[in-house]
Amino acid sequence: MSDYFEVFGLPRKLQIDGEALRQRFYELSRRHHPDFHQLAAQAEQADALAQSALVNRAYRALRDPMPRVEYLIALVEGRADADVPPTKPVAPRALLMEMLEVQEALEEARTAGLDDEARDRLRAERQRLVDRRAATEADIVRRGAEWDAAVDQAVERGPLLAWFKEALATRAYLRTVIDDLGQALGEEPDVHVAHRRH
Repeated sequence: MSDYFEVFGLPRKLQIDGEALRQRFYELSRRHHPDFHQLAAQAEQADALAQSALVNRAYRALRDPMPRVEYLIALVEGRADADVPPTKPVAPRALLMEMLEVQEALEEARTAGLDDEARDRLRAERQRLVDRRAATEADIVRRGAEWDAAVDQAVERGPLLAWFKEALATRAYLRTVIDDLGQALGEEPDVHVAHRRH
């Protein structure tokens, strides 16, 4: 299993200096780019290609906070290996109960058709959920400092890990409902989050 943090010589922490990561990415990209190994033996060319692909995957996983958190959780749980299928996050029960109302309104609008009032109600609900997802993401980023402090102090991170998993599941479920509302409204999906469904 490749540890993307190790690729960049970083500890398994959530707060990363983005500019330093970008500079290290460029440095490693130049070192391993296949174009610079065209005259090398075939085995060395294959290794350069594999290393270049690894650097690219590692950078995509670590450059933004949400994918970084998702990757770190998978890594800590032993699921970051390409051979281990990702587990679908389970939305918290309280959130599922809350979203039943939204789903009922959505189904009602689909069945009865979207008049202006129903369209406005669904748009308002969608915006409320977009704001909630943004707040959830801000909480995840904020608690990254707590994770890093726990790593530095070598203390138990189990409860914090559980919190991150639940927050990520909430985020993923909100994204799904937001996209469903957008589809019902005939609007483009929200493009501010990299992964549509988790």
